[in-house]
Amino acid sequence: MISIPHKAKQFLTFLIKLLIVGGAFYFIWNQLANNDKLDWKQFLELLNRKKSFWGILFLLSFSFFNRFFEILKWKNLVQIIEKISLSQATEQVLSALTASIFTPNGIGEYGAKALYFEKREAKKVVFLNLICNGIQMILTIIFGTIGLWILGFGSWVLAIFAISCFLFFASFLFKKITIKGYSINRLLEKINEIPKQIHQKNIFLAVCRYLIFSHQYYFLFLAFDVDLPYVTLMATITSVYFLASSLPTFQFLDFAVKGSIAVYFFGILGVNEWIVVFISTLMWFLNVVLPVIIGSFYVFNFKSKWKS
Repeated sequence: MISIPHKAKQFLTFLIKLLIVGGAFYFIWNQLANNDKLDWKQFLELLNRKKSFWGILFLLSFSFFNRFFEILKWKNLVQIIEKISLSQATEQVLSALTASIFTPNGIGEYGAKALYFEKREAKKVVFLNLICNGIQMILTIIFGTIGLWILGFGSWVLAIFAISCFLFFASFLFKKITIKGYSINRLLEKINEIPKQIHQKNIFLAVCRYLIFSHQYYFLFLAFDVDLPYVTLMATITSVYFLASSLPTFQFLDFAVKGSIAVYFFGILGVNEWIVVFISTLMWFLNVVLPVIIGSFYVFNFKSKWKS
């Protein structure tokens, strides 16, 4: 095995950190600067008419609590490996978000979090992160399916139900089949090994987080003078989140994917396209860009526990 000098390792580590942060900021800038659907002049005029310190603070509080509950979820789950402080959980979640911004479906988050623990715990960390994200996805499917039903997309709901039933029975039939030591049966055993109170807290925090970011979307529409009944607006929001989450994408393209789906659904309701695009962009900026900026600080100060 080739031995790499300590100074070379330090330089290589710094270069990787620089590439992660630089890449994240480049992708963010590129999407904001080159999106021809964003009429910044129109947006700034509207913002100038409606600017309010308390209104901005109110919307920012949703972004804070969105990530805060995600941090609490991670802190709750990872205690199975070791108990970490709130500040440690914050560092791990935000730095992982920064590292995953240009990976498909945020998959880089799994590896980034694993680097904060001993190498032997890597599989456990990945598994816990899967549980952390999995419950959020399940809630997105449940609320999204209800939203589609309310909006009158009954055939879509029936298709989702049929696919869910097929996957359930398929997993039941093949749960004992092992591939490279892994099976559905083994996965269920691992899930059941986690104490019930940790699962319950994870579900509670996930529900809180879902309600927070979906209602942030709701209040942004109100701020842009979209006058629709609460149930209709929330049903559309949950449907958009569900369908957008079902598509493979990158974090830095998240607002583009959600925006295109939102344009279709809100277009049916008569909402102007530019308003939908701007709200989707704002949601992305408030809930991805701002945390990535903070996470960049943690990436530069990161020290892995893995030993070469």
